[in-house]
Amino acid sequence: MAPSTVLAGARVVLPTGIVTDGRVIVEGTRIATASPADAEVIDVRGHWLVPGFVDVHNHGGGGASFSGTADEILTAVRTHRLHGTTTLVASTVTDDMDFLVKQAGLLSELAEQGDLAGIHFEGPFISPCRKGAHSEELLRDPDPQEVRRLIDAGRGRTRMVTLAAELPGGIDSVRLLAEHGVIAAVGHTDATYEQTVQAIDAGATVATHLFNAMPPLGHRSPGPVAALLADERVTVELINDGTHLHPAALELAFRHAGAGRVAFITDAMDAAGIGDGRYMLGPLEVEVSDGVARLVQGGSIAGSTLTLDRAFKRAVTVDRLPVPDVVAALSTNPARLLGLADRVGSLEPGKDADLVLLDEDFDVKGVMRQGAWVVGPQLP
Repeated sequence: MAPSTVLAGARVVLPTGIVTDGRVIVEGTRIATASPADAEVIDVRGHWLVPGFVDVHNHGGGGASFSGTADEILTAVRTHRLHGTTTLVASTVTDDMDFLVKQAGLLSELAEQGDLAGIHFEGPFISPCRKGAHSEELLRDPDPQEVRRLIDAGRGRTRMVTLAAELPGGIDSVRLLAEHGVIAAVGHTDATYEQTVQAIDAGATVATHLFNAMPPLGHRSPGPVAALLADERVTVELINDGTHLHPAALELAFRHAGAGRVAFITDAMDAAGIGDGRYMLGPLEVEVSDGVARLVQGGSIAGSTLTLDRAFKRAVTVDRLPVPDVVAALSTNPARLLGLADRVGSLEPGKDADLVLLDEDFDVKGVMRQGAWVVGPQLP
């Protein structure tokens, strides 16, 4: 018989709200409705139990990137699991198309093994005007044939492609992605408001790190931000590290889009979980100082060193967001976006036993993935 564990006494965040003195029953790899008499009972009073975090935009961590070898990819995955991310989409950065196709094959194999939840191609189909930490000489217009090449290279594991829909071929590429069940994300774009509306109508459903790498909100030229915030079909990614967004911008996004349309992401690069130093982001060199990653040449922000547990703590303690709204942004919404809500994203019977144990200061004290402890539990 599969081993059973009862986590008892915590404040449990469920889709219906917070249950005080709650219980989560784990049987094997799943959350169960009842426990046998001989189940192990772990007293977690004074703690929070929340669903495992789901990151749809992540480039690496632990000194390794998703553009590396299989061992390096798994190092990055393990690093983020230690911080509560139990479901993770591997994001690439702009590179040579042949390399991206080859890397997609490796990433898809790891997705088939269950280590990753899929692949996100951020570039090369982005605007040179808003390239951020992407190599300009490798950028290209979103030719639908080349977009299709990346879809096929992922062998059914390509989950999302970020592109600038205003470029030649952009709208046709959005339609192509939508037809193949791949998320079309608007990002690294210089689009107007009208062009962004056209992209959404063509099937785009995600704003890649809203506010960053796109024109700012203007009162005469509202740009992509207004269109992406206003449309109920769009999920907006936010990097809540205190560097990428002013707290007022974060509040604006939550207030306008609502808690049901926000997905916190890390946009993490190699330095996440490691510290300051020199790193590579694709073909570009990055300097990390005081936790902020910037290109050595030009100084553009180059991803982040964020982990989702830090995003959670900041959202609750600095931004003063309600815990259920933060759980939605970290788990429920991104799981739904990926089409995985039947398995992950909330603490409900029948779903994977993916959960995070937090103390009263919202620091991680335990991480469980599919019924096995990755961290802890670290109890007094």
